Amino acid sequence: QVQLVESGGGLVQPGGSLRLSCAASGSGASIRTMGWYRQAPGKQRELVATINNYGGTNYADSLKGRFTISRENAKNMVYLQMSSLKPEDTAVYYCYAFKLTTCWGQGTQVTVSS
Repeated sequence: QVQLVESGGGLVQPGGSLRLSCAASGSGASIRTMGWYRQAPGKQRELVATINNYGGTNYADSLKGRFTISRENAKNMVYLQMSSLKPEDTAVYYCYAFKLTTCWGQGTQVTVSS
């Protein structure tokens, strides 16, 4: 089982930036894919971005250009750099990792408000 812990969420002004981090532990093998989902109040959970173990990335079309995903394989870490944040970005952001199955973190709250 892969254990995931997110950090970096908080309250930010519109137009501001945040960097989310996710640390993975408990796996002796490489994690194929890591990424981020988010869930806003009253909405379904949606994919934000993914990155595989070769560096290939995928982004939600609406977020491309504002959000950047990266990972450090040796540290089992994945990051999400968010900029130009909007109130509609307010959500709980969840880290996930896929190897043989999908594992989820508990989430970190991002609130964009003046």
